[in-house]
Amino acid sequence: MDEFGANNKAINKNFYIDAFGWSFVLWLIGYLLGMILFFVLPLDMIGWVILPIGIIITLWILFNKITGDSFNYYLYLAIAWTLIAIVFDYLFIIKALNADGYYKLDVYLYYALTFILPLAAYWRKKSILK
Repeated sequence: MDEFGANNKAINKNFYIDAFGWSFVLWLIGYLLGMILFFVLPLDMIGWVILPIGIIITLWILFNKITGDSFNYYLYLAIAWTLIAIVFDYLFIIKALNADGYYKLDVYLYYALTFILPLAAYWRKKSILK
C-alpha cells in the first residue's frame, strides 16, 4: 500500500498530474492575470483582484478535476500546491522581475488558501458522501 491507501500506480500518476499539473496551471493563471492587471490597476490592488478569481478557479478544479479520495491525497496536494506557488513566485516574480515589496497580506493569504482549500474540499466532498 502507498501513502494514498492504494496499490494502484494510476493513482500515483493521477496525483502527479493533480499536484504538479494543476498547480502549474493555477499559478500560471494568476501570473498572467497579474501581468495583464499590472497595466490597469495600482500595484497594491492586483493581488486583491486576482484572489477571488483564483479561489473560484481553484474550487472548480478541486471539485471537478481532482479525484483523490483520501485525506493524505489532499494533504500532499495542499503541500505540493503551496510549495510550487512559493517557489514559482520567488523565481518568476521576486527574482526575475525584482519585485521588492511583493510579500504583503494578499500574498500571505494566497499561500494560506492554497494550502487550506484542498483540505476544505476534501472535508466537503466527504461530508456530501455521508
